[in-house]
Amino acid sequence: MVSKMIDAFKKAEGGLFSKVAKADVGGGAAELQKKGITLMCWADPFYPDQSLPEHIVKATVDSIVNGSGAHYTMPIGNPELKALIAKRLKKYNDLSVDPLRNIIITPGSDAGLFFTMLPFIDKGDEVMIIDPSYPNNYQNVEICGGVIVRIRAAAETNFHPPIEEFEKRLTKKTKLVVLTNPNNPTTTVYRREYLKELAGFIVKNDLIAVVDQAFEYPVFDGIEMVTLAALPGMWERTVTVFSLSKGMGLSGYRVGYAVADDRIMDKLCATAVSVIGAANTAAQMGAIAAMQDDGFLKEYAKIHLNRRDMAYEILKNIPGTKMLKSESGFLTWMNISRLGTSQEVVDYLIDKARVAVNVGEPYGECGKGHIRIVHGVLGGDDMLKDALCRIREGLCSLAAQKGVK
Repeated sequence: MVSKMIDAFKKAEGGLFSKVAKADVGGGAAELQKKGITLMCWADPFYPDQSLPEHIVKATVDSIVNGSGAHYTMPIGNPELKALIAKRLKKYNDLSVDPLRNIIITPGSDAGLFFTMLPFIDKGDEVMIIDPSYPNNYQNVEICGGVIVRIRAAAETNFHPPIEEFEKRLTKKTKLVVLTNPNNPTTTVYRREYLKELAGFIVKNDLIAVVDQAFEYPVFDGIEMVTLAALPGMWERTVTVFSLSKGMGLSGYRVGYAVADDRIMDKLCATAVSVIGAANTAAQMGAIAAMQDDGFLKEYAKIHLNRRDMAYEILKNIPGTKMLKSESGFLTWMNISRLGTSQEVVDYLIDKARVAVNVGEPYGECGKGHIRIVHGVLGGDDMLKDALCRIREGLCSLAAQKGVK
């Protein structure tokens, strides 16, 4: 019966009949964990330790105990949560919005990204994506019947591809630009001047932008985090998707939100129950508590900065590798092309270093010869340091075997 599926599903592999490269597809990561392999391939802060602030735990549990957590929230989201998000958008994103007309709560940002691309992509429509990028961006386009147009980004330009690269690939079928800012996996935070140029290209050619800002906090080294929708001409043609999973460390809560002009939002509100349903009620109560008292974020930012610096100091200057210092979040993107393919290096690290990291290929054509290391995962810094040192030793050993200096 697979023959009756659309092409995007026909070619998809979930790990039941073959080995898959993505850590979040199939049960491969769970099997590695059972074998004692350290997982540094989940973008889940502090996994697997208890890291929830007490006030968030209390709000979540209270919702379950008092019975409210057993009932539906409206598919468009809890109004109190949306009001708090509106205040946050004004403070951090330079967006003044009506919480009842411009915000919808989603069951995580993955569902939000698919839901907000779906209305715009018809069969054959072309979607521009900076490569490398979050793998779901590519898959969402394919499921919708669109055509991926890759805009290749290189470390030499800090992964900011020239706007001319967008212009060269523009056709009559171009409909959408999908941007992950900060970028996953490179951690690049796109600079204001660059985003102004990109906005000019989008406006001039009457395109739509879908922006994934899951990793917007924390950003390091005083780099400015700019929201594309806040730039002139972009509000009415941009849908921005946010997440509580990364900066707030609420990955398991599966709460995200999308923000857009009310003419777009009206269509999303009309179809939410059919496409994404409602986010978990108890989780939304926990999210309300997180928004009401987000003081814990400063401590999280300090932890992630320390871990960023630790990862860079331990992993830099390994023979046969190249990497830039991460600009945001808790990821490290490393070029290991002189040591072998991504899969070969990942398999070697599992075998020799007892650490699992991400293969680069799912992140795009520019992901070949790269690995993604999640240094925000693991409960304590000592555990992280040990795992990073094992990665370094493993890669140095592999370089020596191959005669790479």
